Amino acid sequence: MKISVFSVPGIPLGKQNVKDPRLDQADKLVSAKKKTYVQVELVGEEAALDADVIMTLKESRLDLILRDLDFVETRLSRAPEAGESALLQKFKSALEKEEFISGLELSPEEKELISGYGLLTLKPVVVVENNELEDLGALLFKVMGLSGFISFLTVGDKENRAWLIKKGTTAWEASGAIHSDIQKGFIRAEIISFSDFIQAGGETQAKQAGKMRLEPKEYVMQDADLASFRFNK
Repeated sequence: MKISVFSVPGIPLGKQNVKDPRLDQADKLVSAKKKTYVQVELVGEEAALDADVIMTLKESRLDLILRDLDFVETRLSRAPEAGESALLQKFKSALEKEEFISGLELSPEEKELISGYGLLTLKPVVVVENNELEDLGALLFKVMGLSGFISFLTVGDKENRAWLIKKGTTAWEASGAIHSDIQKGFIRAEIISFSDFIQAGGETQAKQAGKMRLEPKEYVMQDADLASFRFNK
């Protein structure tokens, strides 16, 4: 996951750990040799188009909007065909209201039409406050959650770990985040919800309480699910 830091001073670029408090809680309940957080890459605003999400301050959000508005107006001045023109007018109307394009409902055809556009606010944009910059770990956790990503946890033995996935990811897709071989041989997912895990006091206790569920590949992963994937080797 790449996060573009747009006009936010004092944020170091490069790879950073996302300090997930759920993983910290899990690590206290299940012993493992290692604890591994989700890692994201922070890039500058010049790399915004390649990023998954843009992080900016309240006073800089208008700059993002104006950049997109300039692009849209330039495109409209070239007299595009009717379908593209109508879509650009929709964007122009939203931007002039100081709204992000990501807030608009777009059809698959419209998404295809603009696939080559360099629009910044088509991406998720997370507006942060100055006082949030003091705790980078907590800030990145917030940005991750507000930009359409969640994590699931695997615990025990060598490593307690958080894995980054998009909201709506299935168990089959999530297993591939760990290893492609697990995804290829997927049989089922063994899932314990995070709330059941905490309430029971650990993974073993949750299983003894009957809180572990067997889920098929179509199961949609929930934030902080504890997962173990069974697969044919």
